[in-house]
Amino acid sequence: MAVKALVFAILICGAVALFEPVSETHRSAAVELFLPKEDGSYGSLEESYQALRSFQVIGIEAKNSDQTCQLAFEALKSSSAQIKDIFNALKITEILKCPFSDADVVKGIVSKLLSHIKGANSLLDYYYPLSCLVSIKNQDLASESGIILEDASSIFQSIKSLSQNDGTWRYASSEGESSPNAAGLALEALAGVVALAESNIEQAKIRVVKNDIIKLFDNLESYEDGSLYFDEKPVDASRGNGGSLSATSSVVRGVKAFTALIPGKLNIPEDKVVGIANFFLSIGVPGSSIEMYHQLDSLGNLEDNSITIPLVLSIPATVLSLTSREHLKVIISTVLGSAAPPMLVNLVRAVKVDSKDAPIVHDQELQFNLENSAYTMDFLSKGVDVGKYYLTFEVLPHNVEHGKTYSAGGQVQVLITVTGIIKISDAEIAVLDTDTGSAETLKKLDLSKEENVSLSANHLQRLHLSFQMTSPPGGFFKPHQVFLRLRHESKVEHIFLLKSSGKKFESVLDFLGLVEQFYYLSGAYTIELAVGDSTMENSFLKLLGYLELDLPEAPENAARPRPAAVDIALRFAPAAEITHIFRTPEKLPPSELSYAFLTLTLLPFLGFLIGLWSLGVNLKNFPTAGLPLVSAILFHSGILAVLVLYILFWVKLNLFTTLKYLGFLGLFLVAVGHSILSHLAYISSKVKSN
Repeated sequence: MAVKALVFAILICGAVALFEPVSETHRSAAVELFLPKEDGSYGSLEESYQALRSFQVIGIEAKNSDQTCQLAFEALKSSSAQIKDIFNALKITEILKCPFSDADVVKGIVSKLLSHIKGANSLLDYYYPLSCLVSIKNQDLASESGIILEDASSIFQSIKSLSQNDGTWRYASSEGESSPNAAGLALEALAGVVALAESNIEQAKIRVVKNDIIKLFDNLESYEDGSLYFDEKPVDASRGNGGSLSATSSVVRGVKAFTALIPGKLNIPEDKVVGIANFFLSIGVPGSSIEMYHQLDSLGNLEDNSITIPLVLSIPATVLSLTSREHLKVIISTVLGSAAPPMLVNLVRAVKVDSKDAPIVHDQELQFNLENSAYTMDFLSKGVDVGKYYLTFEVLPHNVEHGKTYSAGGQVQVLITVTGIIKISDAEIAVLDTDTGSAETLKKLDLSKEENVSLSANHLQRLHLSFQMTSPPGGFFKPHQVFLRLRHESKVEHIFLLKSSGKKFESVLDFLGLVEQFYYLSGAYTIELAVGDSTMENSFLKLLGYLELDLPEAPENAARPRPAAVDIALRFAPAAEITHIFRTPEKLPPSELSYAFLTLTLLPFLGFLIGLWSLGVNLKNFPTAGLPLVSAILFHSGILAVLVLYILFWVKLNLFTTLKYLGFLGLFLVAVGHSILSHLAYISSKVKSN
């Protein structure tokens, strides 16, 4: 039994994470990351190609295809375009199937590319021109005779001369360091030579490159979750190639391109291919466009390669409930989420975490459901109790052909959780005498109901709480958290851990030994019980009742409870409304007296009118035409405005506002008054002279 436990422990330690295939979440993220610019494109030629390639892999139709094609056409027609720009432009036209039929432009591009290959002295000098020529050939933009790679064998050997013994490649013969990223570019370039060669490349050279690829895969690094990747080298970091994600993506792209053109199958272990696929899936949903491109481009190449198509085992629900009696459901798909052909899915073993017992399930085949393309099993009927389990699956092909094409990478281990409703029984709370241990007060508790008990105790007594917890199959259940909390009316609280004793949980609080911890605080305490576990569907925090505790007076040097922490929500809560108390208004005089005062106020105005009448005031000298008439009207209107302003001051305006308006009106009256008075003086002097 000890040997079996050791074996199971080793298997559990080697468990791998559960990887999920590409889903709708990836599609939504890709649409958000690759947003069209104002001109309809996705940015530069390189950014546009990365966006279109990502959309192509996950089956999203690109927007503004005409604008993007036009951007590519402009680059192809430009005589000053760089080789890399031509590369990205041709990739765009290949994906969008842009109608480009300018034979003269294509002929010029082919001539430029072939000339560049002849003068090549680095790996990139071969990679971009050869990739461009392959793209032109794939799109039938030039006749077969128009793309003739002269001395293809010599070019093949020149690229091969940059390889190293460990399967990596150098960027140039002058650079001493090699990298997997350069190896991926080199394999793509060699695939281009094979595709464009007028005659077949010698098989001996092909075999050497195949051996280099096998050596290259020996450089794979691994994570604890079982995923495999190619590490970034300093030479790649100096070029800003994008870390291990870019390096692994380059190798996948290069191996896929090369193996698609050579006879025979490359002898690479299937678990390594699956491990690389898991590396890209472990990223989840990338947060940047370049990471999204590398992930989707690599998964698209892994989805369609001649070595092996990796399969992904996923479990839609890793939590099974004993209450609802759910079935275990397993889905087998490709990395892009496409349905895989029917496979043989076996549950090799099911082991409970931290258990030394034998597996509860051993070598059981899951049933395939044609309706939802899922593999199911009534796992909960196998005597399963609540808890966490490691399930080890093995995916095997139904026939030999599927075995040659697909692989899940051996055994896959998954962690699932089985939950259920826990029964709590024999719950009781008692106040015990310290000396005799006898129960002075004993209360039975039904924790399924909302019932509260009232207890009283002093410092010479103890509080005892006990209960049992049983899982649905009837076994003893030990939750992750069991706490008893006593809270004083002053908000001071004390938390105690309940320990299991046999098949019971119990807590005994000796108040004589806890008086200092309780700060000698007598009074009312609430009693609360908290039970929680991730496998327990009925976790709870329940009020059991109230305890009136009588403790001795605190000595002078006794510790005091800490001040209660200030609630942040209360600190920044809205302030209380301020209520102003005004002085009680004084009693108003009688209305008759007010009206008498108003009459006395109007008497001077009445006297003013009588005085004007007695003086014989008339409008004979009022101007009748021209500027004097306008000045007179404005002058009298200004005086009327001043009177209205006085009324407004009395009704609503304050002193400062009134003085501001009065200043403007005063300047206005001075100007128009001076004009009309000058006119009157002139008339008066004229009358006197006559």
